[in-house]
Amino acid sequence: MHSRLTAFGLSAAVVALDRVTKLWVEAAISPYEAIPVIPGFFDLIYTRNRGIAFGLFADAQGHLRPVLLIGVALVVLCAVAVLIWRLPPRPDPQHRWLPAALGLIFGGAAGNLYDRIVHGSVTDFLDVYIGDWHWPAFNVADSAITTGALLLLLESVVRTHGPEHS
Repeated sequence: MHSRLTAFGLSAAVVALDRVTKLWVEAAISPYEAIPVIPGFFDLIYTRNRGIAFGLFADAQGHLRPVLLIGVALVVLCAVAVLIWRLPPRPDPQHRWLPAALGLIFGGAAGNLYDRIVHGSVTDFLDVYIGDWHWPAFNVADSAITTGALLLLLESVVRTHGPEHS
């Protein structure tokens, strides 16, 4: 399968899953309601994030904040789209995770950008915690971006320290 098709297909799947889960949460859960899934560790909640990853800049004031956040997301999407477009037609064994990594990042960024443009904030609903310590709430798009970034890191480490370099 063509590397671009893999990347953009995965992106489309991430955007679809992200939209479906956010629409479900918005319809089924009241704001700030917690539904225990794994008591003491994982809840479903409905919250809105006006900032970026993990709530950074959520309290920033001014009319420039949404323009800046949308602008940065558009720049990232364009940069990742160019990287995807430059992928070789066939997956390169040295970069086997690259199409998936870029596809996950593109799809996650697109999913959150949609929310930011349409709602002015991003729906978050996955709440992981232990005792009073809570990881900032996140969503499918955030998970895809994080997984894509980890795959890029893994590929970089394997390429740098793999068997052919020992």
